[in-house]
Amino acid sequence: MRVFQRLLFFPRYVFMISVRLYQLLFSPDHSFWAKDAFPEGYCKFYPTCSEYGHQVFFKYGVFRGGIKTVWRILRCNPWSAGGIDKP
Repeated sequence: MRVFQRLLFFPRYVFMISVRLYQLLFSPDHSFWAKDAFPEGYCKFYPTCSEYGHQVFFKYGVFRGGIKTVWRILRCNPWSAGGIDKP
């Protein structure tokens, strides 16, 4: 049973690892180069879009977490007020 459960959760972990790699290399809030460029942070949402994506992939899985992440990224635009989101 545990082997089946681990196989079921494998895609979820692949997406979570890809979000972490994005954060380390490219994210304006989390990457090594961004701390100097944006000391106050860049994202107007809390948690940041990539951290929110990591949390919802863990909580909801690939399909539902992917939909929630895309919706969050679409809301992140210059006309949005931002704010706090719970995954």
